Amino acid sequence: MNVEDIERLLPHRFPFRMVDRVDDLEPGVRAVGVKFVSADEPWAAGHFPGHPIMPGVLVAEALAQVGGIVALTANPDRAGQPVYLLGFDKLRFRKPVRPGDELRLAVSVTDKRRKMWFFEGTATVNGERVADGTFLATIAD
Repeated sequence: MNVEDIERLLPHRFPFRMVDRVDDLEPGVRAVGVKFVSADEPWAAGHFPGHPIMPGVLVAEALAQVGGIVALTANPDRAGQPVYLLGFDKLRFRKPVRPGDELRLAVSVTDKRRKMWFFEGTATVNGERVADGTFLATIAD
């Protein structure tokens, strides 16, 4: 999936769309997305000046957006609806993410109950884990 395909599914737009491409997708099961981390992003100038590190909350948001893609591709009639992040558990940040990095975001469904989607996600840069955790979300009515 390219940016246009992603924007048909997710309502997020610049500067808050955190997925630039999807390389692998099984609707309702799993996906691998990519975020190209740039020095031009709004956070880079201030987090931290002279030593930019992508805020962990944005790495978490990127994982959640890939989860949204997994859920919305399983429900194509809901494309464009917000997917509300309801919580993260055991989220760990292991290494910093910097401008120039290609952030790979692997997300899998672990359970689905009624309108609740349960996911596990791992973010990597150059094959090294930079963050991981579990989270839950729901597609807005």
